[in-house]
Amino acid sequence: MEGKVKRAGQNWIQTYMLIFIVIGLGIVLSIVSRNFLTTTNLLNVIRQIAINGILAIGMTIVCLTGGIDLSVGSIVAFSGIITAGLLRDKNWPTLLVAVIAIFVGGVLGLYNGYFVAYWKAAPFVVTLSMMTIARGMTYVYSDGRPISNLPAGFLVVGKGSILGIPIPTLILILVFVLASVMLTKLKFGRYIYAVGGNEHAAMVSGINIKRIKMLVYVLSGVACGIASIILTARVSAGLPTAGNGYELDAIAATVIGGTSLSGGRGRLWGTMVGAILLGIVNNGLDLLNVSSFYQQIVKGLIILGAILIDSKRNQ
Repeated sequence: MEGKVKRAGQNWIQTYMLIFIVIGLGIVLSIVSRNFLTTTNLLNVIRQIAINGILAIGMTIVCLTGGIDLSVGSIVAFSGIITAGLLRDKNWPTLLVAVIAIFVGGVLGLYNGYFVAYWKAAPFVVTLSMMTIARGMTYVYSDGRPISNLPAGFLVVGKGSILGIPIPTLILILVFVLASVMLTKLKFGRYIYAVGGNEHAAMVSGINIKRIKMLVYVLSGVACGIASIILTARVSAGLPTAGNGYELDAIAATVIGGTSLSGGRGRLWGTMVGAILLGIVNNGLDLLNVSSFYQQIVKGLIILGAILIDSKRNQ
């Protein structure tokens, strides 16, 4: 009983400490940069957070089973280049193209899940393979060139707003709500936690472990498809280089938010706080005119710190 109370206290401190860090960072940035609290900048921050937030939700679901997905950036690029190609060359309706982009992401996620679940291959190796394959397919499809001249109606998805709230943010909220309901209210969500917490016990209790493991990678791929639509609309083109490094941002937001890389423990709202923290850090460094090279160093240190904290929790 005492151990449970102590663990609950540690989780409370860790969770709310992260919120206080976000608030404190916001206060510091508002002091050192008068542009931080402007409406334009804050809207830009929440718009930027949307893509990483969606990817981090998919990453969290994968990590809850003890897996990891290094291919999210490349899947975003491939789904995005397919989206741009269909819109420009085929002139297909935006809604249909969006469904296809999400389907493409899910299929590539299925590749990851199949080999992880049914071949018992290491998630790191399988998703690293997909990272290379998807990036290669992106260059093949686009011939290494951006695909631009996209319909104005599609660009609204990445640049438009509803009642002053950016559409990407509204999409993030919708994805967050659906994923939260799945993890907390549905049997499938409980199975995800069970597989990550104790795979043997989950198997003995009758849970189809292979199917659960496969489906979480499909969901991660679906998240990539959704993110690719937003990104392509935001930059007004399908870029072969899109998504570079996105997997690191997604992993960082996931681990910073308290999800264990060993599986079985984590909450989506913690992941959202982690994504917000990273978004504020990136925006603050931009406002302070810090070189992008140094930004990579800072981001790497943040990821290392998050992993060390996770390792300490698991000891």
